[in-house]
Amino acid sequence: MNVYVDYKDSRWKRYNIDFSAVANVVVGTTHKKSEVSIILTDDKEIHELNRQYRNIDKPTNVLSFELGDDILLGDIYISLDTVMREAKDLNITVEEHTAHMVVHGVLHLLGYDHIKDDDAIVMETKEISVLEKLGIKNPYEADLPICNDSSCCPGGKIFSWLKKLKIRKNSLEQYLILFLLGGFASLGFAPFYMWWATILAIALAYKIIVRAADKKDSLLKDFLRVLPFSAAYAMSMFWWVLHSIYVVPELTAQFAVWTVPGLIGIGVLGGIVFAIPFVVISRMCTIPVHRVILFAVSWTLVLWLREWLLTGFPWNPIANITMPFPALANSMSVWGALGLTFIIIGLIASIVEVLTDKKSKCCWGLLGVFSVLLIGGIFAGYNNIKKSQNDTNVSPIVRIVQPAQSAVQKATHSREEALKNAEENIKNLIMLAAAPNKPDLIIFPETSYPFVVVPGDDMPVANALNSNVVMGATSYDNGKMYNSMLVISSEGTIKNIYSKSHLVPFGEYRPLGDIIPTPGQLTAGKGPEIININLESKNFTFVPAICYEIIFSDSLQPQENMHIDAIINITNDTWFGKTPGSYQHLDMVRRYAIESGLPIIRANYSGISAFVSSDGEIISSLSIGQAGTLDGFVWGAHDTLYHLIGRDGWMIVILLFSIVLIYGIRKKN
Repeated sequence: MNVYVDYKDSRWKRYNIDFSAVANVVVGTTHKKSEVSIILTDDKEIHELNRQYRNIDKPTNVLSFELGDDILLGDIYISLDTVMREAKDLNITVEEHTAHMVVHGVLHLLGYDHIKDDDAIVMETKEISVLEKLGIKNPYEADLPICNDSSCCPGGKIFSWLKKLKIRKNSLEQYLILFLLGGFASLGFAPFYMWWATILAIALAYKIIVRAADKKDSLLKDFLRVLPFSAAYAMSMFWWVLHSIYVVPELTAQFAVWTVPGLIGIGVLGGIVFAIPFVVISRMCTIPVHRVILFAVSWTLVLWLREWLLTGFPWNPIANITMPFPALANSMSVWGALGLTFIIIGLIASIVEVLTDKKSKCCWGLLGVFSVLLIGGIFAGYNNIKKSQNDTNVSPIVRIVQPAQSAVQKATHSREEALKNAEENIKNLIMLAAAPNKPDLIIFPETSYPFVVVPGDDMPVANALNSNVVMGATSYDNGKMYNSMLVISSEGTIKNIYSKSHLVPFGEYRPLGDIIPTPGQLTAGKGPEIININLESKNFTFVPAICYEIIFSDSLQPQENMHIDAIINITNDTWFGKTPGSYQHLDMVRRYAIESGLPIIRANYSGISAFVSSDGEIISSLSIGQAGTLDGFVWGAHDTLYHLIGRDGWMIVILLFSIVLIYGIRKKN
């Protein structure tokens, strides 16, 4: 075999190495007419080649480029800088280690590989045999990991633990594993709180997608590759919305046929949304440290965009898996769910990259940056808890009423029966609310008043209880129906009507017209308000929120410079029963309390009613399906940095921070 040697780095000439002899020992009597080029270079050139052809931003010891021709076998690049370092670590000569690199490189050109464990054993055995003929001891006894970060062929990078799993790229088992990981990732949220499951699942999915990515693939193929994970993640988190179909027999008869299409729709739409961060790193990023930043910022950007899709559904930000850790969860008082999500995703991705390449200083540095942010947030969260608990300015005594009637009990079948049920429901509400020890304010949940209300109506409930009342009802004005919160004086006069502005798609309005039938067609309200009630003991100023409006970060408080005592959230989780949705809804309330610095009084029809302090702690609560009342008060309202900067402001900060990180890393390199 003819061996052509190109000395691109003149330092190589000081070593007495017969490259032709070494290469010919590898091929033996075969390939006599073949040709091989050996390019002797340095770390700078091999670094560029490694980045260009293997998407790895660091130098390596040897690279082989097979031409696929029986005569022109290919090119072998060997870096003197890396060979010298490794030879010193192994306490062997540069000549011995270089000979090993030549053997390793020629075997690659002959078709040997070590991506799979079985193939690696075959290749290493061949190397040991050839080196023994050259009088060189077994290099693997010294535990030298040739290409310790991955294989030496372009595109051969793989985690050692993924190698053990023997997952073939883009295979059926890969898609099955991604699907299972998607379901597993949802277990970090309430009521399971298996936060480690979410972190592990995202980490493994990240590694699998990075490993399988190919810039030659189309955008559609990139989406389809990650769809098993993202679709399973969406379905396992949101399946409970379809539980509402089976709460009332009449709805079941009409809408049960939509169960499977609904689940598929959740999988497809959610799958596309949650796939975006993975597709971004598949198509835009080849450098590991940049990939980490892009993955974190794109995941956060998707969360931010979810505020508006179909009027928005930013349910379960990754930040919510920190709820079992109060100090960490309270870091959302500084940078909100957006910032904490950015940090957690950044940590996950940087840990994966560090495990992939333990010698990458940039990835270690990025891991340090995200770790410092996490630790700094914990200290800020601890300070927010102290600030929330030390306030002595308490609210008036409030009574929450939780009727806990089933939807069937509220349902009506004829006009006569509807009137009878409505009157009976009002009596039950009054009896339930008329518990001993009169409070300053009584709060009834969403849609608890069974009649449609028109501005100017008298409200007998408040009059009968001789108390100020907040109550949910359907209101009618100018030919339009609204889901409203009524603020009623003890005389029975309606003082304020606040109408819900964030409506539930397919439940309260038709986002797709009449293509998919919808039980209701309501009109959205005008947006956030501040309401003041003049109670006997003191004035009480609150922000109203109906049902899932509370999940929209920074959306309830108008930009008015006015002291607010609390948020009153009326809701009806009857439709979701004891599914994860009811528990997760409460965690969204807790998250909003932390971000806004405002305690929250939550009246639920048959879910979880609660008093929540401004640090997200549940002061007291009524469990799902428990009829009764809950008396209490809240305190600790204060300004937070997150509320001062705002959701959109923090998104801009995160984007700018990411740009600075990427620019700084490029400049350093």
